[in-house]
Amino acid sequence: MEMLIAAAAVFLAIHLLIAGTRVRDVLTGAIGERAYLGLFSLASIGVIVWLVMAYNAAGPLAENMRLYNLGPRAFDFGIPLVGLAFFLGVQGLFLPNPTAVMQEGSIAKEGTIQGVLRITRHPFLWGVAIWSAFHLAVNGNEASIIFFGTFFALSILGTFSIDAKRRRKMGEAWSQFAAKTSNIPFGAVISGRNQLKLGESLGWRFWIALVIFLAILFSHARLIGVSPFPSGWVPF
Repeated sequence: MEMLIAAAAVFLAIHLLIAGTRVRDVLTGAIGERAYLGLFSLASIGVIVWLVMAYNAAGPLAENMRLYNLGPRAFDFGIPLVGLAFFLGVQGLFLPNPTAVMQEGSIAKEGTIQGVLRITRHPFLWGVAIWSAFHLAVNGNEASIIFFGTFFALSILGTFSIDAKRRRKMGEAWSQFAAKTSNIPFGAVISGRNQLKLGESLGWRFWIALVIFLAILFSHARLIGVSPFPSGWVPF
């Protein structure tokens, strides 16, 4: 369990204490944007592998360390909630978005705010937040709380960190973009600063998200060892 805690702490630290602060500005000024991104990506992938390995190693012990149990009915929300996470997250990866890595230039392009960006300017991170929140709720053992809690905390805090970073770097251009979008899902739509146009989110990006979601849904029992279906059905 100590190894899992250490991996989680390092994962949060490199994102929130380096990538999300002025330390990043100092590093990019010293070694350049591309070199920084390359090194940071390698570090992130390495720590994620470490985190997964530590979680898997802690698994058998964690089953005896259950801190809460919301009951079997909580699993019934899995498919719609995780489906929503993929709807936002996967589409967010394919949309030009000023909040994404090396896509700051898209802020000046006509029609950037479309599709799931009308829902939130951080669709990928909110997809991760919804996914991790569900798994955090239904897995009440200590290892799962640390593992999924790490992704949940980073995805939520990351939205604010990126906003602050872009505000420092882009100034007025960011202010105009932020005025038409929202961090919290549907915030801009509810406040009247944007309009929800679902048709924009049902194109090719939607179908990619759906295919990936269905592939993971039907292979979840084989890959993870737990059926995501309320009946416990195992497709193959």
